[in-house]
Amino acid sequence: MLAGVPSEVQILGVYFPPLFFAILGGLVCAIVVERLLNLTGASRFFWHPPLAHAALWLLATALFGLFIIAP
Repeated sequence: MLAGVPSEVQILGVYFPPLFFAILGGLVCAIVVERLLNLTGASRFFWHPPLAHAALWLLATALFGLFIIAP
């Protein structure tokens, strides 16, 4: 068992898995990156913007969970 990784996080009596916070953090990071891409005009190179957003969300969730949640 990993001693450093919490199995549940309690907030006001409600238990949340750490993956929930990784998903929320990934969504926030993906939205920020998507807004920056829209401001710079780089999003015009995406063939399917909703698919690119889903891929950004997945990538940001994986990186957030790997480097922030599970050290």
